Amino acid sequence: MTTYLLAGGGTAGHVNPLLAVADTIAAREPDATLIVLGTREGLEARLVPARGYELVFVPRLPFPRRPNRQALTFLPRFNQAVADLADLLAARGVDVVVGFGGYVSTPAYLAARRSGIPIVIHEANFKAGLANRLGAWLTHHVGVAFAGTRIRRAHTVGMPLRAEIAELDRDATRPEALAFFGLAEERPTLLVTGGSLGARRLNTTIVQSAPALIAAGWQVLHITGDKSEVSDPGLGHYRMISYCDRMDLALSAADFAVSRSGAGTVSELSALGIPAAYVPYPVGNGEQRFNAADVVASGGGILVDDADFLPEWVRDELIPVLSDRSRVRRMGVAAASAGARDGAARMVDFIQGAVRG
Repeated sequence: MTTYLLAGGGTAGHVNPLLAVADTIAAREPDATLIVLGTREGLEARLVPARGYELVFVPRLPFPRRPNRQALTFLPRFNQAVADLADLLAARGVDVVVGFGGYVSTPAYLAARRSGIPIVIHEANFKAGLANRLGAWLTHHVGVAFAGTRIRRAHTVGMPLRAEIAELDRDATRPEALAFFGLAEERPTLLVTGGSLGARRLNTTIVQSAPALIAAGWQVLHITGDKSEVSDPGLGHYRMISYCDRMDLALSAADFAVSRSGAGTVSELSALGIPAAYVPYPVGNGEQRFNAADVVASGGGILVDDADFLPEWVRDELIPVLSDRSRVRRMGVAAASAGARDGAARMVDFIQGAVRG
């Protein structure tokens, strides 16, 4: 019986692939022990127990980037976290530590190295995060979602996707999806989503462009996010919701998407053959632009800067694409060629190879 410790949390970009890997391990090895390492503040605090996995908390210890009081106490607290995790690894007989990045992964990598336990890393973004860049110096087992990711010893495994996405039959589910959201069968659907918190530029521009999109023969399923400030324009063929807990149905209904280009979103849309206009998040280290590079190069997506995503761009660039149905279909085929549904299986193969080795 193998005991796995999976470390990662904070955002959906870390938690979702972690859960996809955990589910695949559990399906393959019903007698395996799965322990998830996370923080009390991250999404994992809710999502991991809901999935039925054991969750162990570690303190949230962001690396200090300037000298202050927190910086003075960081090293002792970090060393204590590593020592505590080394004790946990020994007490639970952990066979392998699998990290997905984020605050919790770095102490887990160091504890595993101290304990002589194999380390396996998964990097979801094209531009690797700090925790995984550090961890890659401690192991030969580094799996990446995107082939061009620059990190030591990268091995392309793809993005681990949730089973409800990886196994989705969009054609079979589409009638249920249209009925669920109250959408028309005779119109193609534009899915718009900026993530759970929304995206102000996407939301504002799409609301302002709604009449033109509808006049072009499309209907809009607009997921605004919980903290959106836009109001429903109350138009026919326009469906606005703040949150969607059935993204499998939203993706089944979609013929084209407008979205941010987080690694998970790009991977899901590509795997399902949904063409998209990607509007990278304009803050951070710029990884969202790179996440969409492969699918855009394949012809399965369009990249537009956040500052340029205005009603004029929708009118002059997006609507002409949507009005060419044969082009939309070709883009869907191209998107699928850049995506993969078997990332979770390939990552688990990679992990099990490390355990055997």
